[in-house]
Amino acid sequence: MAWGKAAAEETPAAALVQAYESLGLGAFWCSDAQGRLTYLSSAARAVLGDGADPVGATLLDVFHQDEADGERSLRFMLARRTRFERLTVRTGSGRTARWWSLSGEASHERGVFAGFYGHCVDVTEERKSAQESSHLALHDPLTGLGNRRHMTQSLTRTLAAFAMAKRPCATLLIDLDRFKQVNDTLGHAAGDALLVQVAERLVKIVGDAERVGRLGGDEFQIILPDVDDRGRLGELAETLIAQISQPYVIDGTRCLIGASIGVAIAPFDGAAADELVRSADLALYAAKGSGRGRFRFFSSDFLKAAEDRKALEEDLHDALAKGELELNYQPFVAAQTNRVMGVEALMRWNHPERGAISPARFIPIAEESNLIRGLGEWALRKACADAATWPAALRVAVNVSPAQFGDEGFPALVASALAQSGLEPGRLELEITEGVFLEEGGLTDAQFKALKGLGVRLALDDFGTGYSSLAYLKNAPFDKIKIDQSFVRGATRPESRNRAIIAAIVALAQALGMETTAEGVESFDQFDAMKALAVSHVQGYIYSEPLGNAAFVERLTEGDWTIEPSGPARQRHQRQAMFRRVGVVHEDHYYPVVLRNLSMSGALIEGLMEVPLGTPFVLDLGDGQLVVSRVSRSMGHQQGLEFEQELVADGNGGLCTRYRVSPYQLSAAGLSLGTGPNGPTQINRGPNAKVTMPAFAMVTDWSSPAAWSDVA
Repeated sequence: MAWGKAAAEETPAAALVQAYESLGLGAFWCSDAQGRLTYLSSAARAVLGDGADPVGATLLDVFHQDEADGERSLRFMLARRTRFERLTVRTGSGRTARWWSLSGEASHERGVFAGFYGHCVDVTEERKSAQESSHLALHDPLTGLGNRRHMTQSLTRTLAAFAMAKRPCATLLIDLDRFKQVNDTLGHAAGDALLVQVAERLVKIVGDAERVGRLGGDEFQIILPDVDDRGRLGELAETLIAQISQPYVIDGTRCLIGASIGVAIAPFDGAAADELVRSADLALYAAKGSGRGRFRFFSSDFLKAAEDRKALEEDLHDALAKGELELNYQPFVAAQTNRVMGVEALMRWNHPERGAISPARFIPIAEESNLIRGLGEWALRKACADAATWPAALRVAVNVSPAQFGDEGFPALVASALAQSGLEPGRLELEITEGVFLEEGGLTDAQFKALKGLGVRLALDDFGTGYSSLAYLKNAPFDKIKIDQSFVRGATRPESRNRAIIAAIVALAQALGMETTAEGVESFDQFDAMKALAVSHVQGYIYSEPLGNAAFVERLTEGDWTIEPSGPARQRHQRQAMFRRVGVVHEDHYYPVVLRNLSMSGALIEGLMEVPLGTPFVLDLGDGQLVVSRVSRSMGHQQGLEFEQELVADGNGGLCTRYRVSPYQLSAAGLSLGTGPNGPTQINRGPNAKVTMPAFAMVTDWSSPAAWSDVA
C-alpha cells in the first residue's frame, strides 16, 4: 500500500519534469560523487555535448567559467559538496559558445555524499543583451569609442593600479577647431560623418581603440599608461594635430578643421582621475587661447595665467584709445644684394604697468575676444599712412587675421585705407595665414578676387605650419610665400629635413612665379643656407630688429638703402629672456636664484657669488622639472649653465624638461613641487648625518634683500 502511494505521487512529478524539459524552460542533471554526469535532460544533451554525449563526463569538463565573469569558482563549489545557485558557466567557445545558469543540491545516502541533483538554464540571449546594454552605456554610438563614463572608469582604474607602483599615466584632451562651421554649413549629418573619420584617424595614430574615447560633441580623450616623456608626448600631439588637420571629404564636399590639445601627466598634474582631467582641460584652454592648432602641457601657472589673461583683456579694450599701441617695422631684404625691398608692420603694446607685452600674449586674446578686427583696422590704416610719408617707395606688409579676412567688408576697408593715405596699392602687401582657407564656400575666392582687383599684393604667411595644401597656391593669387622661422631654425642641423622642405617650397614658388621670404634669420649659417637654397628675401635680426617709425625713417633719410648682414656665425639655441625665481641644488643645499634666460641646452642664472667652472648644479624649474647641469661660464654673481639633457618644446614657444621627477621622489629628497623658500635650504644631511655648511654665498648676503623684492 505504501509503495503504491509513492508511485502515484511520482507519476505527476515525472510528468511535470518531462513537460518542463520539453518546453525548453531548462534542463535537469545529476552527478555521482566523483562529479561525473549520470543524467542530463535529452533536450540539453546535444547542445551541451557539442556532438558527443556529455553523460559520463565530469561537470568541470562540460562547463567552464570566464575569469572576467568574476563568479564563484565551480570547482570550489563542487568541492564544498553543498548547495550552489545560479553560477554563470559556459559551454563551447567562440561563435558556438553558450552560457548557462547552473544550480545544484548535494545528495547524501546514509550520511555519505552521493553527488548532486541540479538544474541549468540557457541564458545566452540574456547575457548577449546585457553585454550590448553595457556596451551602449559605456560607448559612443556614433564612433564606437568609449564615452566619457568609460574613459573616466578606465582612467580611475589605471591611476589606482599605478599609484602603489608609482607609475605615470598621461591623458590628452583634444578639441576640434572650426567643427561648428561644418555643422552650420553642411548639416549635422555631415558633422557626424566627420566625427567618425576623426575617430578613425585617432585610433590609427594611437594604435589601440581602447585608449581613445569621445567625451561628447567634438571633444576626444586619449589615455596613455606608463608615458611621461614630454618630448614623446609633444611629438604625438603634433602628429595628431597635423593628421586631424588634413582635408576630409564628406559627400563629395571638402572639409577642413583643426585641433587643439591639452596634456596632463599623473601623478605630477593630478593623482585622481578628476584632478588629471581638470589639469588637461586647463592645458587645452591654454592651447586654444594661444591661437588654436597647437598643444600645451599643464602648468601650475595656468590658474594665475587665467586671471592675468582676464586682466589683460580688460586693459586691451582701452589700449588703443589710450595710445598704448604702436607699429614697429622690420625690413625684408633681397638675399643676394642686401637691398631693402620693404618692411613688415609689427604691432607692439606698451602697457603702462607691465611694460612691453609680447604679441604672442595679446594677439590671441584679441582674436578670442573679437578685438582683433578693431586692432587690425588700426594697424592697416596706420601702416598705410606711415608708408605714404616715407622718402622711399618701399612695400609695407600688414598681417591679416582670419576674422578680418572673413568679413565681407574687408576689401572695402583696404580700399578706404589706401584712398585715405594716398598709398599706391602695389606697395601694400597683405600677409594671410592658411587659417583663412578653413572657411569653405565662395567667400574666400570672392575676397581674393576683390583684393587683387584693388592692386594690392598677397603673401601666404607661415606656410607649412598650419593647414597646408597645394590647392591654396593653385587657387589663390599669392605673390609671395613666407617660410616660417621654425623651418629656418632647424635648417642648420645635420639631421634635419628642413633644408629639403625649404628647397621644395622655393622650387614650387619659382614655378608659380612667386617670391619667397625666410623669417627669423639670426645667424650667418642660417643666412648662408637661405642664400644657397635660393630664397629670394630674408627677414630677421641678421639685418635689423623691428624699429619704430621715426627710427626707420631716420635710416631712410640717411640714404641707407642696403643693409650689411650682422650677427653670430652660428645658430644658437633660441634663448628666452625672463626674470623669475627658481632654485638650484648643490650637494645638500637648495639656493634660490633668478633665471635670466633659458634655451634648450642651457640657462643663465644669477644670485650666487663666484662659483667655479664645472660646478654641478641641479636646476629646479618647478613642477618637478629638475635639470642636471654644470657651470660653463661664471661672471661674478651670474653663472651660465650647460644642461646634461636638452629641454623640449612645450607647445607654445616655451621649453620644458622631457621628464619630471615624481612628487614621491621630491618628497623623499626634502623638496616640494614648488621652488624653495628665500635663502639656502638644507634638503639632506651630509655624511654620518652631520649638517654641512652652504658652499656658496648669495648676493642677498652682500646686498639688501629689498633689491630682489620685485622678483616674480
